[in-house]
Amino acid sequence: MSLLEMTQRPKLLTASWLGRTDYPVAWGTQRELWLARLEGERGDSLMLLEHPPTYTLGRRAVEADLVYGEAQRLARGISLFNVDRGGRATYHGPGQLVGYPVLGLGERYDVVAYLRRLEDVLIAVAADLGVEARRDDEHTGVWVGNNKIGAIGVKITRGITMHGFAFNVATDLSMFEGIVPCGIQGRWVTSLLAETGVSHSVKEVATLAANHLARVFDFSVVWAHPKSLSVSGTDSTPATV
Repeated sequence: MSLLEMTQRPKLLTASWLGRTDYPVAWGTQRELWLARLEGERGDSLMLLEHPPTYTLGRRAVEADLVYGEAQRLARGISLFNVDRGGRATYHGPGQLVGYPVLGLGERYDVVAYLRRLEDVLIAVAADLGVEARRDDEHTGVWVGNNKIGAIGVKITRGITMHGFAFNVATDLSMFEGIVPCGIQGRWVTSLLAETGVSHSVKEVATLAANHLARVFDFSVVWAHPKSLSVSGTDSTPATV
């Protein structure tokens, strides 16, 4: 193969729909994909899934971000984990699309530019489904009016990304009452269902997200079965609070 042919070959993004996946399991898979990408053993990938009810606390989270105590979380079946992404507290649960891109951005990467491109992806997904979403001048994420529909929190180490985005499709928005979402006071959350009254499956929205992420980052998507993604051991499980 000539050098010209090699440079003209499209970049491939291996995407996989994992369905409902416990947070520690998804974390382990993501960590292993990240390590393999770091060592050049795998290419770029995108995990798409839903979590059972889960609160996660990012590196900037403070005690006041948690509204529900342990008993209230237990009564509602909500798990809680400390994680190493940026940002503060967020909720993951059924009816919400979670995307974990494991991408190589190169040695000279721009964190803010990466966040803006993830916002572009979610804004395009919302537009496809009849919702006009936008950026906010002060806060990372995607908004409809004053309500957040898409949250973003990432970690980038040696140019390789982890964590990603959460997009509310038909999420139970009352679950956000147990935290201060992203540490932002005086604003709330919304979903596709709340904005349009139309129900979409999370898997349907996952396909749109994969296609838009491929477009924004100049990839060609290749879909893979979840079993092709190996799972880490317990040494990479996030800390339960």
